[in-house]
Amino acid sequence: MRYLLAGTLSAIGFVAAATTGLAQYPTPGFSVLRAEQVAGRQLFKDRCASCHAAPISYGPSLNGIVGRQAGSLPRFPYSDALKKSGLVWTEDNLRKWIADSAKTIPNTLMPHVSVSDPAEQIYLIAYLKTLKASASP
Repeated sequence: MRYLLAGTLSAIGFVAAATTGLAQYPTPGFSVLRAEQVAGRQLFKDRCASCHAAPISYGPSLNGIVGRQAGSLPRFPYSDALKKSGLVWTEDNLRKWIADSAKTIPNTLMPHVSVSDPAEQIYLIAYLKTLKASASP
């Protein structure tokens, strides 16, 4: 038993040392931003796509959302509260909205499960930034 425990502790120490060493030398081609975008795409699929992705969209398209005026896409029935908010979808405003849309703009029509985890908010916004505006309105 003593040898098994000593061997296990040695293996754990080796993995910890190897992991620490690898952290100092990132894998070639690894991008933190790309990792955030990939994680955000999965979160989007899990939490947002059912309303914001074709073929059936109950919510407006999020293509080109970053930097867009809130409630400004033509042919979408936004709430008066959102249309009159004057809000621009900056990263900070998106983070607030994702965390609690009803608190960010009271009387909006968007029912969603809030994403309170700050890391998940970062990932979602990193992904949303990849969605470019469509050529046609």
